[in-house]
Amino acid sequence: MAITYEWRGAFDNAALGALHAEGFGASAPEIDWRGRVRRHSLGWVCARDGGALVGFVNVAWDGGGHAFVLDTVVAGDRRRSGIGAELVAEAARQARAAGCAWLHVDFEEDLRAFYLDACGFEPTAAGLIAL
Repeated sequence: MAITYEWRGAFDNAALGALHAEGFGASAPEIDWRGRVRRHSLGWVCARDGGALVGFVNVAWDGGGHAFVLDTVVAGDRRRSGIGAELVAEAARQARAAGCAWLHVDFEEDLRAFYLDACGFEPTAAGLIAL
């Protein structure tokens, strides 16, 4: 079946929680993902195979020109199939359509090839304070 991508698509909190836990290697407490993204995000992209949620990316923003990719996740048996890159591409298209000038991402070193090569991000200098 073909994978479909939907901007600001409906999703079930439990399904996203399970996908997030699988992707990030830890069980998370029950989270109201829908409430969270509705409050803090420009939007999000859901990837589905039939009715099953197989990928997700959140696009937070500053209310102006800067959008931020967060929580890019693809089901384990679907990784390395282009779903993640298409999630990010759709996030970029939608952020551009909303008037954003910049799409930011930070990532761990093992995801460098994904974000720089597969998704087209350019490396930049950045800073971080662990809170």
